[in-house]
Amino acid sequence: MAMEMTEKNRADRFVQALNTLAEAQPFAKQLYQNHFFQEAGRQMDTLDGMEMLYSYADRFDEAGVFEGGPWQDPSKLQPNLVNGSLRVDGVESIVAALSELRMVAIAQGRVEHEKVSAEEAKEYVNEVMALNLDFIFPEEVDDEGAQQGKETERAQRLFKVIVDQMSLKALSGTLIEEIVRLSVQRPIMVDRIQLMVEKAAQLMNSNVDEEHRKEIERYYRAISQLTPLSQKHSDYKDYRQELKNLDEGELKKEAEAFAESMRETGLVSPYHVILIRYLNRSKTDLLPTALSLNAKGKANLEENLSLVRELIKVAIHLPTRQSLYGFARMLERGVLSYHPVVPGLRRLVELDIIPNVRQTLLNAFSDTDGLTANDIMTAGVISVLGQPLGVGQGLNPTCQSARALSLWSIHAPGYLLELVARAARDGDIDMDFEGDTIHSKDLPGGLAPELHKELDPVSLILVPHLDRIYAEMVRRVQFRLDDPHKWVNPAFYGQWIPNGFTKVFDHLTGNVTDYAPFVRLFYATHHPEYNEGYEMTYPNPVGICITTVYGKMLGFHAISIQRIAKDPKGEYRVYFYNPNNDSSQNWGQGIKPAVRGHGEYEGESSLPFHQFVSRLYAFHYNPYEQGDAFAVEDETVEQIEKLARESWGQEYNWIGKNALGCGYGAM
Repeated sequence: MAMEMTEKNRADRFVQALNTLAEAQPFAKQLYQNHFFQEAGRQMDTLDGMEMLYSYADRFDEAGVFEGGPWQDPSKLQPNLVNGSLRVDGVESIVAALSELRMVAIAQGRVEHEKVSAEEAKEYVNEVMALNLDFIFPEEVDDEGAQQGKETERAQRLFKVIVDQMSLKALSGTLIEEIVRLSVQRPIMVDRIQLMVEKAAQLMNSNVDEEHRKEIERYYRAISQLTPLSQKHSDYKDYRQELKNLDEGELKKEAEAFAESMRETGLVSPYHVILIRYLNRSKTDLLPTALSLNAKGKANLEENLSLVRELIKVAIHLPTRQSLYGFARMLERGVLSYHPVVPGLRRLVELDIIPNVRQTLLNAFSDTDGLTANDIMTAGVISVLGQPLGVGQGLNPTCQSARALSLWSIHAPGYLLELVARAARDGDIDMDFEGDTIHSKDLPGGLAPELHKELDPVSLILVPHLDRIYAEMVRRVQFRLDDPHKWVNPAFYGQWIPNGFTKVFDHLTGNVTDYAPFVRLFYATHHPEYNEGYEMTYPNPVGICITTVYGKMLGFHAISIQRIAKDPKGEYRVYFYNPNNDSSQNWGQGIKPAVRGHGEYEGESSLPFHQFVSRLYAFHYNPYEQGDAFAVEDETVEQIEKLARESWGQEYNWIGKNALGCGYGAM
C-alpha cells in the first residue's frame, strides 16, 4: 500500500508540475521547466511512469516543455543524435526522452504539429528505433547483476513504450534498409552495422515479413557461420582442423562461398579469416578465389606474392578481419605496383611505435588476441589503401582530415605511408605553409582536442596531427579579407587542389552575395556541357550546407567531388565522397543523396547536378579551364536559387541580383 501511495504521489507531483508550467506566462516558462524535468525524471524510474508520461505527451508543446531549448522545433531533430542525448547524465537525457515521446504521439496522430506531419514523425521514429537497437534489445545482465547506469535503464524503458506504440514489423523493414544503406557505402568501420545485424537477428523469431527475414539471415550469416562446414563448428579451432581434411574441390567451394558473401555485403566472417590464413600456408593458388579477385587483382597478387603472404600473416587476424575486404580491394586497385608502397608497407611491420600510439591502437580492439600494435596499424593501412572512400570521421568535427586521408590514399599512397610512419614513430608530422614549416608536435589541440576514438587505425594515428596543422593554417590567415580555405586547402591537401576559389558568403558580413554568378561559375567549370569539355582529374574539396529532412540548416560540411558524369538514365550527376559514412541522408525538398542505383562507384554518393549545387557554398576551380558562364540558362539558375533560398538560405540575408536581374534586399 505504501508503494502504491508513493507512486500515486509521484504521479500527482508530475501532473501538478505540468499544470504549473502550462499556466506560467511565456516569459516565465523557463523558471518552471527545471522543476518539471525533475518530476518527469522521477516518473522515468519505472515503466509505469514512462507510460504515464506518454499519456501526457499531447500537452508537452502547449505547456512549453521544450520552449527555448534545442528540442523546441521537432522539424530540426536528427535521429542519429538521439542515442548520445539519451546517455548524457542530467537534464539533457530527460528532455531527449520527452521529445521522443512527443514524436511518437505525433506519429500516432494524438498530436498535430504544424511543422511535422504524422507520416514524417513515423518515419523519424522508425529510424530512431533502427539506430537504437541496443536499447530495444539490451544485452543480458551478467550473473553478478552489473549496473548499466541510470540513463541506460531509462532509455530502455523509453524504447519499451515506443515499441509498444509502434510496430516491430515496421522496424524490420526500416532496419534492413538501414543495414543495406550503410553497408553499400563500404565503410572501413563496420561496428555499427554488425551491431544492427546482430540485433536484427533477434527479430527473426518475431512476426516479420518473410522477405525481411531472409535479408536479415543473409547479413547475419555474412558475419558468422556462413557455410555448412562452419555451421558445424562453433569453435574456430575445430573449423581450422576440419579444413585440413578437405580436398581442393571442397576448399574451393568453401572459398567461393565466403568470397561471394564478402563481396555482396562488404562484411567479413571470422571463419573467412581462418580459411584465408590456412590457404596462405597451404594452398596459395586458392587465395584469388577466396578473395574473389578480378584480373587486375590476380595479377597484382601474383606479382607480389611474397609480400601478400607476409601481409596476411601480419595483418589478417580475427580482431582485424574487416581488413580482409580492404585487402582484396587494395589488390584490385593495383596499389602494390606503386613504387613507394611496397617498402612503405614493409617498414610498418617493424616500425618502432611510440608508447602512446601503441596503447591507442591496442585499445581500439576489445580483444587483441595477441596482436601487436604493428599488426593493427598495418591492417588499418591496408583498409585505407583498399577503401579510400571508406574513411570516416566518426563522431569528430574532422571532415577535413578524413578527406585528406581519402585523397592521399587514392593519389599519393607513398606520401600517406610516410605520414603514418612519422606520426607513429616520432609523434610528429610537418607541412609547409607559405614559406614556413609547421610541426604538429608544437601545436595545441585543433577542432577535436578530445578525439572520439571509434576510428580506423590510420585515423587514430594521423587525425590528431592533421587536425592541429589544419587549424593552425586557418589561424594564420583568418583575418585576411577572404575565406581562409582559399589558401589553406591547396597547402594542406597538396598540388591536386586548384587555386581558384569562390563562395556564396561575403567574408566580412556573412551575407549571401551574387548567388547567380556563383552558380553560373560552378556550371562553367564543372558541368560537361558548359565547361568546354574539361574533365576532373582529381577530387575537388568543396563546402556544402547540410540541411535536415525539412530543409532546415544544420551546419557546414566538407566533402570531395569525385567525378561528374551521366547516370544510367542519361542525367548528369555529381558523385561525391562524404566523410561521415552516412551519405544517403534526406536533406529536404526531395533532395536525397543516393549511394546506389545511379551509377555510383563503391563508397560514392550522388545527386542530380542542380540539386547538388543548391547545397554548395564554396568550391575550388581552375580559372584556365572554364567555359562561358553566361550560357547557363536563367531558368536553371532560378530553380537552384529557389531551392537554396527556401532551405539553408532562410538563415541568411541575401544581397545582389537573382538570375532574372531582379533586385533583392535583405530577407
